[in-house]
Amino acid sequence: MKRWELDAVGRDGLHLRTVAVPEPKPGEVLVKVAAVSLNYRDLLVLESGMGLPLAFPFTPGSDLAGVVTAVGAGVTRFAVGEKVLSTFSPGRLDGPALGTARAPPYKTLGGAYPGVLAEYVAFPEDWFVKAPATLDAGEASTLPCAGLTAWTALIEYGPVRPGQTVLVQGTGGVALFGLQLARAQGADVIVTSGSDEKLARAKALGATHGIHREREDWVEAVYRLTADRGVDHILELAGGTNLGRSIEAVALHGTISVIGVFEGFTVTGPSGPLLLKEPTIRGINVGTRRSLESLVRAVDATGLKPVIDARYPLEALPAALEHLRKGAFGKIVVESH
Repeated sequence: MKRWELDAVGRDGLHLRTVAVPEPKPGEVLVKVAAVSLNYRDLLVLESGMGLPLAFPFTPGSDLAGVVTAVGAGVTRFAVGEKVLSTFSPGRLDGPALGTARAPPYKTLGGAYPGVLAEYVAFPEDWFVKAPATLDAGEASTLPCAGLTAWTALIEYGPVRPGQTVLVQGTGGVALFGLQLARAQGADVIVTSGSDEKLARAKALGATHGIHREREDWVEAVYRLTADRGVDHILELAGGTNLGRSIEAVALHGTISVIGVFEGFTVTGPSGPLLLKEPTIRGINVGTRRSLESLVRAVDATGLKPVIDARYPLEALPAALEHLRKGAFGKIVVESH
């Protein structure tokens, strides 16, 4: 089989190799990978290592959709032929992830654990959930991280209610899932972007308002659109100093879900409106296996279709990563046939 391997941190260390198909050990399932969706974190891991204990040669990627082709001894959750999705944080079945104040939890696929950019993987059965019946493999592969992150923020922790206003920053994978989920709950959605074309596409998906963040102050635009009330829930996808702007834009007692790190890993903001508005600011660490199963059921029940900007063959991973770097409308998917 073919598998992408990183020999050292840096894009130059990434190679597509031919290796033996793994054998499933007791408790494991062998999955033929059909599609892998890429996350911005994959770029960070490849280029910096993110301080993670990468075991070289290291296979990147975390979000797969595939089919079980063999099972090890003792496997009970899946049978050969079943379609499955990977879980971003293996072992986090429900509730808080395993970790401490000194060492917060960050044991994920394509990080502390090997990744999934390969034609086959063999992992413990607990690391998978059943795939939705209504999506193709490429669409389904977008759920384990981007879809679940938006679901956790808006449904598990929200919960967003009809008549509320949600603001999403940009038009990447998490943002568009946030748009779709919030609209399905009956909320109005404001999208910020630096592209007229992307704002138009977001409105076609159901966004109530679009703000061109390079032509006007997006916080002032929020005040104008909400008659100074602010927004009930913000998906903070930029991070860094942008958190301060979100604190300005959020409604009294609203919620800011901190998700992205595009502007750095150190967030800052003004204490005045933070104290006076009393908002909830919550970090989102993707979610649990139980939550992913709930999202899968919701997708099948509502007909939600993830937005895919482009699909690349496994061999074209470098081109897919470059597309991701330049910015995508929705998700970038790598497919294996």
